[in-house]
Amino acid sequence: MSWLDALARDPVAPLLASGHPAVVHWTRRDLLGESVPPAQEALWDLPVPRRIVRHQSRDGSWAYPGRRARAATNYDLLETYRQLGFLVEMFGITREHPALAAAAEYVLAHQSADGDLRGIYGNQYSPNYTAGLLELLVKAGYAEDPRIEGAFSWLSSCRQHDGGWALPLRTHGRNLDALEEPHTLAADPSRPSSHLITGVVLRAFAAHPRHRSAPEALAACRLLVGRFFEPDAYADRRAAAAWTEFSYPFWMTDLVSALDTVSLISPVKASEDAGTTGKTEQARRWLAARQEEDGLFAAHLLKDRFHDLQLWFSLAVCRVFARMGRSIELGA
Repeated sequence: MSWLDALARDPVAPLLASGHPAVVHWTRRDLLGESVPPAQEALWDLPVPRRIVRHQSRDGSWAYPGRRARAATNYDLLETYRQLGFLVEMFGITREHPALAAAAEYVLAHQSADGDLRGIYGNQYSPNYTAGLLELLVKAGYAEDPRIEGAFSWLSSCRQHDGGWALPLRTHGRNLDALEEPHTLAADPSRPSSHLITGVVLRAFAAHPRHRSAPEALAACRLLVGRFFEPDAYADRRAAAAWTEFSYPFWMTDLVSALDTVSLISPVKASEDAGTTGKTEQARRWLAARQEEDGLFAAHLLKDRFHDLQLWFSLAVCRVFARMGRSIELGA
């Protein structure tokens, strides 16, 4: 495993020694290339996914547990997105599970005539939440569903002129008070894209075996790499420090989520432009420097719902190193 040469210590051993059944499963499959039992057999009946499924509502959603500050926001759709992230990303649950199938129908019932998934930002467009939900549904086996294709068509149609994406209401200088607007605001495409929004949208493209090779995905991937360590154009997580604030499952755009996307689309081609040369390597060096004595990685982790976030973060970092190392060796 030559990708380990970029690291001071072996991170695979502590992941395997963690005893965490899901982390060990994915480590064996993704880092060691071993044949492992299907996730349905190995992971679906673990206590955490069983607990999540037990709290699912009859309509396929999950009820938002907190205070509902904005009347226009569909908080249950937001919570459903969060819980789907745990089920799909951590435990490999797919549409064969009745809870996932019910959740998918709940989510897709919020698709507008335009193709986007609407409700978390009221009646306003949300390319980030549309794409975040798309990513999970694709990974859960809905890649060829015509409703999914409609959402990808919408994402391709609403890019900024620079090739990335932005939150439409932000391109008009509006805050979340725009969620109360009766009319849906189309983006001003002449305004710059947001790397926060672009990174989330690209995760959906990267997840899809066909759309990840689309020209717009590669163009946006190059744009995203060029923004590493830079401040965003808009107020949402504007500070450059947001690149190094991490969560798992991925939520915002950070170095690991972005590199994960790049590694699936094309790590070599995304770094070819003169303006982005060295950015991916700079990011990987930054991550390598965060490796601790035990081989795991430590950084600013935003949430730890299950008290094992460092394991998942370390696994995500290792996947990036492994996938990019193999791709670069092959010149892919």
